[in-house]
Amino acid sequence: MRVGVLSDSHDRVPAIAEFARLFREAGVGMVLHAGDHCSPFSLSPLLAADLPFAGVFGRNDGDHEGLLAEASKGMGTELYDSPHSVDVQGVRLLLIHDLSDVAERSVDAHAVVIHGCSHIRESRTSGSTLLLNPGEACGWLFGIPTAAVLDLETLHVEFLTLNEAEWKR
Repeated sequence: MRVGVLSDSHDRVPAIAEFARLFREAGVGMVLHAGDHCSPFSLSPLLAADLPFAGVFGRNDGDHEGLLAEASKGMGTELYDSPHSVDVQGVRLLLIHDLSDVAERSVDAHAVVIHGCSHIRESRTSGSTLLLNPGEACGWLFGIPTAAVLDLETLHVEFLTLNEAEWKR
């Protein structure tokens, strides 16, 4: 299964919508989000894409109740406090916003750790664990929205980058 990975979308609805479209085209079976959705309306493009979705709250997600209410409008859509462990097709994943908020033994207990917070895309290993930060879906800090597609069978990561025409609307 291929999984779409987002973090730090910070209400940038055009970029979120474009990534949702790219995820559908890439045959993604679900989307995982490492936090900082921000406002409830930012979930709308993911709900419209009709893909199963799981995410955690980040530091800038002030309206947890509103985000949970918006998420409840979709089938297979869940939001959790960070960190959150989930098993997807036999692969143990840890979703966390800030990697520094989790102990090393928790990282080691997972095949993949998906995180955000820094807004810097990264794919590296720590022991046998893949650490994946898809970067900033919003493009606010570094000017270019990024996301990732993770193949759960091979643990291959493909980074996605949007050009201006796709997100500056």
